[in-house]
Amino acid sequence: MKILISNDDGYQAPGIVALYEALKDVGDVEVVAPEQNNSAKSNALTLHSPLYVHRAANGFRYVNGTPADCVHIALTGLLGYRPDLVVSGINNGANMGDDTIYSGTVGAAMEGYLFGVPAIAFSQVEKGWQHIDAAARVARELVQRMAQQSLVGTTPWLLNVNVPNRPFDQLKPLKACRLGRRHAAEQVITQLSPRGETMYWIAGAGPAKDDTEGTDFHATAQGHVSMTPLQIDLTDHDHLRYWSQTAARLAADAGPPA
Repeated sequence: MKILISNDDGYQAPGIVALYEALKDVGDVEVVAPEQNNSAKSNALTLHSPLYVHRAANGFRYVNGTPADCVHIALTGLLGYRPDLVVSGINNGANMGDDTIYSGTVGAAMEGYLFGVPAIAFSQVEKGWQHIDAAARVARELVQRMAQQSLVGTTPWLLNVNVPNRPFDQLKPLKACRLGRRHAAEQVITQLSPRGETMYWIAGAGPAKDDTEGTDFHATAQGHVSMTPLQIDLTDHDHLRYWSQTAARLAADAGPPA
């Protein structure tokens, strides 16, 4: 089994080092990750400046770009082969609910999925890397079990996994969940620069709005490892018929071209 590892915290982050150590004897593992922290870069690709790839002393390759850049160039020529699995993480902090839209960790995994490769994004619920060994063991065992059940290297899928910061023996079983929702973000933070100009800092994401049973927020709060299958199709299928009828009315009202 050939595994590509990436992340958004950068190639030197404890999370990706722990993930590599956990998976290095599960298959043939390559690491291609950002040079610097690229949190909240989502699926951004660098299109207007060149990307460079360097190899670190530990064998990891790092790129002066985004998480999606790393996976994209790995799959379009850098590796020279197609991996069976893309694994992203382990992220320093949760990627649940609406956070998945902004997450570079999820973005890296999603890039693999867009190329038809099964992909998993792993995150710890709290920042600080506490019990990172337990999260890495969860990743190792999940990948091994999926390989044993022939789920790797077949039809592509995209999973988002969040692991509570607990010792391994205190983690509750894997639980399939839907994404929760958050309240609107906290108020933007303003400061004056030394030149007297106003600076704006994006504030925190805000508390959970929907953390009811069945959500990733609820599962991890109870100590479970949450697993959410994700999809890329953003079409509002439930209301597509309504908007088709609305489009027809709007077209009829427009009249002939001027």
